[in-house]
Amino acid sequence: MQAATDSKWVAPYHRRNALAAVRLFCFPYAGGGASVFVRSLARMTPSIEVCPVQPPGRENRLSEPCLTSVAEVSKVAAEALRPYFDKDFAVFGHSLGALFGYELLQILRQTGAPPARHLIVSAHRAPHIPLPHPATWQLADLEFKQRIQELNGTPKEVLEHPELQALMLPLMRADFRLDETYSPAPGHHALDCPITVIGGTRDKDVPELHLREWRAWTNKRFDLKMIEGDHFFIHTKSSRLVAVITEALRAEGCPV
Repeated sequence: MQAATDSKWVAPYHRRNALAAVRLFCFPYAGGGASVFVRSLARMTPSIEVCPVQPPGRENRLSEPCLTSVAEVSKVAAEALRPYFDKDFAVFGHSLGALFGYELLQILRQTGAPPARHLIVSAHRAPHIPLPHPATWQLADLEFKQRIQELNGTPKEVLEHPELQALMLPLMRADFRLDETYSPAPGHHALDCPITVIGGTRDKDVPELHLREWRAWTNKRFDLKMIEGDHFFIHTKSSRLVAVITEALRAEGCPV
């Protein structure tokens, strides 16, 4: 397989590390871009090469139209990231990013690609669990902004600044639509890699019961870790998050 080459699906500030034992592809949450991992995974050991994934429609890809389904995002990402699968890899996704990562591995399984060493997902219900609340992506602007504020993941300044709102609300609606209209395809089967699920102890939207249901999607080891915090513990407890990810990969024999 050819060596990794630059792709716009990987953040432009990513630096390849020939000495890393494993690549960790990281998918962001709704409305977020690859930069969310610069701070949250800043303390990752150098033996894990963090590859922040940049879907279209955000940050340096702001001028590109958003894709219209989770499956489409993951299918295009699978092809774009293929040159990066020249060494062991794992996948991490937070919230909506968990679905992107899961779908990516389903696509790779169906195409006969080497399995990931690990799937690590956080702050999202298992794929087969229906949306537990009414859809919000079609709400009027005021109600939609209230929903975003409840999740506590978007800076207050963004929601109060008209120009930033004009940029961010369409992206967030598009991402909420991806999440709220998602259902796994009939051809999906349990993955041949371990799954570690991470949840926030005060996350009102994703209860532990819905996190445990991820167990159905692996033929290998399953683990659940709870971290103190709300839906966005990825920012408030980043050190603990890094520790959980590192421990999960180490448990599978990765020399990290």
